[in-house]
Amino acid sequence: MAKAEKEDVYFIAVRPEEEKRTRILKGIYCLYFLILLRVIVFKYPVSRLWEICRTWEKGVILEGLDSANFTFFKTIKMYIRYWGRLNSFENLFGNVLCFVPLGFLLPLYRPVCRRAWVLMGGVLCLVCGIELFQLVTGFGAFDVDDILLNCAGAALGYRLFQIFWQRTG
Repeated sequence: MAKAEKEDVYFIAVRPEEEKRTRILKGIYCLYFLILLRVIVFKYPVSRLWEICRTWEKGVILEGLDSANFTFFKTIKMYIRYWGRLNSFENLFGNVLCFVPLGFLLPLYRPVCRRAWVLMGGVLCLVCGIELFQLVTGFGAFDVDDILLNCAGAALGYRLFQIFWQRTG
C-alpha cells in the first residue's frame, strides 16, 4: 500500500457539529479551570499575594511544613467538632463542590478520562500539585484533607457524568 493510501486509512472526518461541540467544551473547561485556580490557589487579595512574593525566601517552606496537616481526617474532624464556630461549611463543602465540575467536564472534554482510574489519577496529580504549590509558595496551607475532599468532589462529578452519559449516550 502506498504511503498516501495508508494515511487515508487513518483519516477520520469530524463533522462540523462535533467540532463546534468540542470547541464549546474546551472553552467551558478552560473557563472553569481559570475560576478554580482563582478560588483555590489565588484566593487572597492581589496585594497580599505580592507581599508574599516580595518577602519569599527558603524559610517559607519550613514555615509551611510547620503549619501543614499530614494527618488524614484531622482537619475534617476539627471542622465537624467546631461546626458552629469555624468556617466549616465553606471548607468542607467548598473543597468538595469546587471539584465536582472537574469530574463532570473532563470526561466530556477528554474521552480518555471516561475511565475512572485515568480521571482520578489526573485529579490526584492536579490536587497534589496545588497543595505542594501552596506549601512552597505560602499562598495557602498544605492539608492532606483538602486532597481527600477535592478528590471526593471529582468522584461525585464523575458519578454525575456517568448518570448523564447513560441517559444521553
